[in-house]
Amino acid sequence: MSKLSRDDLMSLETYAAERAEFRAKVLAHKKNRKVMIGEHCTLYFEDRLTIQYQIQEMLRIEKIFEADGITEELDAYNPLIPDGSNLKATFMIEYTDVAERQAALEKMVRIEDKVWLQVVDFDRVYAIADEDMDRSEDGKTSAVHFMRFEFSAEMVKAVKQGAAISAGIEHSAYTASVEPLLQAVRDSLAADLE
Repeated sequence: MSKLSRDDLMSLETYAAERAEFRAKVLAHKKNRKVMIGEHCTLYFEDRLTIQYQIQEMLRIEKIFEADGITEELDAYNPLIPDGSNLKATFMIEYTDVAERQAALEKMVRIEDKVWLQVVDFDRVYAIADEDMDRSEDGKTSAVHFMRFEFSAEMVKAVKQGAAISAGIEHSAYTASVEPLLQAVRDSLAADLE
């Protein structure tokens, strides 16, 4: 999957005119890229379209229109686009109650290392998390982590041929799994692999 360049982005003026339609398209696309693992953890799988939307929103919110600022956003977000042999996701620990979330984050230190995907008949693939910076520190973890799941050529081939994918977490404070992923989600993720 190719990375985004300045040519792929709309100007602020064009984006303002097309935002509602583009946003609706992205939200419909994202429905098949979300995997809830248990009640409080979710993987939001990223691809070129979801990252383009994120960049467009950042440019709009920050009113960035100069070349250097646009390049900074591209440099920050392009690493979240899958490279053909992997799936990339934003992992979120979600509790509505602030005190409950804080207590959970204190119990879930290094949970990001215990999140896995599995192509049927293959070993689990554990997330390579937070390559940009460590987000677990001082007795707690962050509520947001960025993850890469690197697949072997054989796994990619199996997924492309229709193999099921499962997801899960096996941490002492949180264990849950989804086996297998819904077909529509599996198919959307398969499109990320080359």
